[in-house]
Amino acid sequence: MSKVTIPFIDISGYLQNDLAKTQEIVFLFQTACQNPGFLQITGHSISPTLRSDTLAALSKFFALPLKTKLTVHRNKSPCLRGYEVIGEQTLEEAVGGDQKEGFMIGPELPDTGRFLQGPNQWVGEDVAPGLGALFMEYFRQMHNLSVKVFRIVALSLGLEEGYFDEFVGSKDSIAMCRAHRYPPTTKEMAAKTRGIGAHTDFGALTLLLQDEERWTNNRYKSTRHRVISPVSDKDRYSIAFFNEGLLDKLIMCLPTCVEEGEEPLHEPITAEQHLRNRYGGTY
Repeated sequence: MSKVTIPFIDISGYLQNDLAKTQEIVFLFQTACQNPGFLQITGHSISPTLRSDTLAALSKFFALPLKTKLTVHRNKSPCLRGYEVIGEQTLEEAVGGDQKEGFMIGPELPDTGRFLQGPNQWVGEDVAPGLGALFMEYFRQMHNLSVKVFRIVALSLGLEEGYFDEFVGSKDSIAMCRAHRYPPTTKEMAAKTRGIGAHTDFGALTLLLQDEERWTNNRYKSTRHRVISPVSDKDRYSIAFFNEGLLDKLIMCLPTCVEEGEEPLHEPITAEQHLRNRYGGTY
């Protein structure tokens, strides 16, 4: 298997409204989203201090007794926010349940009964001091960044810069942050298990693009990927941000992604139905 090189793209020129650099960034996004489907952005506005402080607070949360963490289990939430235990999600049947703990938050909203919309769950400030404020600030800044990334993606697809703004930036847009802890394992067990099984991402943007990208007629790819369980004596942590957009939005081939006489490869589907299909298949 050939080694895949992940492109690094500095987006600071776009954020500073530098037209020449923006044109280069847009071209690099267009190339990276077609192959390999992964890219790493630099020059963004998320400070190293916020990132490290948030991870530190989350590591303390994951170190709490299981009994405490289960008080905010995702099954207690109408919008699937909160804690999930090791092995609860399975993204690769052949290797069994994912070897990770999770903790998910989103925008603080009233319980409307809509899929994935509602309030977060938090343990008490006395047992996880600062966690709520830090994680929500990280979420807020990541959401702002995701809207900017969507604007770059729009330009790379030959669309108006704000084409996706309402979809990903409105108060009803579905956005989430999920923190993960991957416990250490032995070399033998790592060969049989996965931190996260092989998958393509569910939604519109994980600062990556979704699987079976209906918008782009498969021109932009979401690369299949997995997380290998860490062979060490230390835990591993990560935070994934997802911007899934508006539940009622009909996802169909974009006008710039189908040639005259060409048929779209995928049938239209609402964002909600797509997300329900994928969540239902992994939990």
